[in-house]
Amino acid sequence: MPKRKTSAALAQPSPLLEIPLQASSVENEPPPPKRRASARKVSRTKASMNPDQNANVLDAPEAFRASPDADTKDERMDLGALMDVDKEVKDKDKDDSVPSLVTNGDSDSPLSDISEMESPIKPKAPPVKAAEKGGKAKAAPAPPDTKPPAPGKAKKEATNEPQFLDPEADGEEEADEIKEALSRPPPVNSDYLPLPWGGRRLGYACLNTYLRFSTPPVFSSRTCRIASILENRHPLRDPNEPPHATKNRPDREQAASTRRGQEFVEQLCLANVRDIPKMLRWNDRYGIKFMRLSSEMFPFASHEEYGFKLAPFASEALAEAGKVAAELGHRLTTHPGQFTQLGSPRKPVIDNALRDLDYHAELLSLLKLPPQQDRDAVMVLHLGGVFGDKAATLDRFRHNYAALPQAVKDRLVLENDDVSWSVHDLLPVCEELNIPLVLDYHHHNIIFDADQIREGTRDIMDLYPRILATWKRKNITPKMHYSEPCPDAITGRQRRKHSPRVATLPPVPEGVDLMIEAKDKEQAVFELMRTFKLPGYHLLNDIVPHVRKDENRAPKTPRKQKPPKKKAKPIKTEDDDDEAGEEKEDDEPAPPEVAIPIPDEELGMGGPDGRVYWPPGQEHWLRPMKRVVAPKKTKGPPGKELDEKGRIITPAIKRKRAAAAAAAAEAEAEAGAEAQCEGAAAEDGAGYEATSSSLSGAAPTPPAPPSKAKKGKGKGKAAAAKEEAEAEGLRLAKEVEAEVDAANATAAILPKGSSNAKGKEKNPRGKKATMKQEGGKNNAVQDTRPPPPPVPVPKEEEASRRRHRSRGGGGGEK
Repeated sequence: MPKRKTSAALAQPSPLLEIPLQASSVENEPPPPKRRASARKVSRTKASMNPDQNANVLDAPEAFRASPDADTKDERMDLGALMDVDKEVKDKDKDDSVPSLVTNGDSDSPLSDISEMESPIKPKAPPVKAAEKGGKAKAAPAPPDTKPPAPGKAKKEATNEPQFLDPEADGEEEADEIKEALSRPPPVNSDYLPLPWGGRRLGYACLNTYLRFSTPPVFSSRTCRIASILENRHPLRDPNEPPHATKNRPDREQAASTRRGQEFVEQLCLANVRDIPKMLRWNDRYGIKFMRLSSEMFPFASHEEYGFKLAPFASEALAEAGKVAAELGHRLTTHPGQFTQLGSPRKPVIDNALRDLDYHAELLSLLKLPPQQDRDAVMVLHLGGVFGDKAATLDRFRHNYAALPQAVKDRLVLENDDVSWSVHDLLPVCEELNIPLVLDYHHHNIIFDADQIREGTRDIMDLYPRILATWKRKNITPKMHYSEPCPDAITGRQRRKHSPRVATLPPVPEGVDLMIEAKDKEQAVFELMRTFKLPGYHLLNDIVPHVRKDENRAPKTPRKQKPPKKKAKPIKTEDDDDEAGEEKEDDEPAPPEVAIPIPDEELGMGGPDGRVYWPPGQEHWLRPMKRVVAPKKTKGPPGKELDEKGRIITPAIKRKRAAAAAAAAEAEAEAGAEAQCEGAAAEDGAGYEATSSSLSGAAPTPPAPPSKAKKGKGKGKAAAAKEEAEAEGLRLAKEVEAEVDAANATAAILPKGSSNAKGKEKNPRGKKATMKQEGGKNNAVQDTRPPPPPVPVPKEEEASRRRHRSRGGGGGEK
């Protein structure tokens, strides 16, 4: 076998969310004691415990996994595909935003938030491809959040040979593991045929998929974040109204209270416990008598700082759930998470594990089950990491086990895992310490002692007598676990992933309960019941996609129909009135059928036909069909044009659009003409300034470049010529006006005594030149200096002026 890394090397604590305590004023309360008892006071306003409606309520990630040690993301159900809409909370305080359960691997669950705990599961590394002809492994492209590969390794070209990708590949060592996996001997299975099946009860873990996505949802794994607990320590803005995500949130400006935050957690816990009887009755209706309770039923109950006792606030609700389990003969167990390890060399990890085991023991004891069912309510535990030395780890486990309370010892059982500890490693310890051993067939096929046993179910059957003896000594009903790897799994790491359902049953001894660890939960049990015709298979029927008849849904209000157009009323006779009255009585619409409300005890139970089975891969059938908006028609009636909004373009619309286009073109042409006239006026002004400066001896100012006039869009040669003529006329008018203004300015600065021969001569625009009136005589002061030189006119402009004069254009001399 290839060299395997020890659990100490593999163990890396998950990144924890560090939430600083707020500096708000607390009502002079001492710090909360560890494992404190909860208050009996209950808040007046109850919040909704539906994760689809309350952003503070989350789905526990552990419950959606096939097993607590199945730490891969692919083994969770895709919540995004099952929800109608994504839950999004808009809050001013962005630090309290709720992350998506599917996209974010970190969580504040009671198990994953425990600090300073080693994880026996190796974190994922960039995938690699198998080597060519026994060569070195070729690394696949790393995701953006991973480190780049070492620069010394060269990449090889891709081949057409089969390549096996491993999501947890680790360079050359992974290549050796792939080579060994491809060459390992085939498993040796027994010739056991499960017809009839010799086991006692089939069960599933933590979550019922059909009930979870019913309306209202029924499940016992609601959890929250530490940030929600801290926030709910503050009172609501309106204490008389129920809490709301945006309208009635906790007011952080008011004083915080630890008791108030604890009440929020207690409401969450009680909602989980009160759904257990419903789940038990559902299981009993369809022939299931075995279920694992979620460890996250009481969020943060075993936390070092936020932990609490279950009694007295949950005693009554748990006793009611235990009463239903006793009536139905239902077996209940628990499975603490992979971070609960009694063989760790670190004291903080041991302390956390002791608190977690004490919490699970209290949960099971408060169910108040009958003696045999109480003994069968066990806590399944993995030994954990190896930490470099199996013998030393076993010694630490023996020492810590001896210090456990007797209530924990009576319920604790060990299970072989798929990383470090095989059946041959744990069986001697279980026999020594009087601890029952849970055989997991799936883990055994991955980790086993090759010197003593072969992979498969044939050789492990030889150890049945020793395994069953560990249960009989404590008078506990034996239980085993079964699951299967995915069909495309090759290496040991790939084979850890549980398949959504299982295809067969293992050779279970008579009287043994079998827990099916699969992602599809109760549907995996139904698949086996249908395949092997187990008791209860005739009660199952396929669900109708997206339709449920076991829920009380609000009836849809029909749309109001438009009344028909009124026609001309014909002259009526008496016979016509009688006939119309008879037709009206016949055509009266029948009253709408009133749906009979379903009683609460029948909600989500599958209806009279038992439609609770959904085929593999069709979990989206559990939710109503999403509304699909059909695209608008882009093709109209034959011979009709449609605009971009799908409306028919009528002749009136065409005329309006043509008129609007013509007006826009005319406005653009006028704007261009005005710009051209302003440019010409600027040129004339620049010439006059140059002439005045030459007379006064100053340096001439360089003329400004002529402005470019916009050319209007033409609508034909005649229209373009007309527009050009109008623009030229406007420009010439501006020029003449500028010349008059210049002459008036020159006359104003002439010395006194000068005469003007023209006197009252009018300018081309009809305006009088500026004159000096003295004694009623027109004695104009004339400039004796030589006139300024004429401004040169370009030949093109002169030709344009001539054309304008020949056409009779105004604004200039004829």
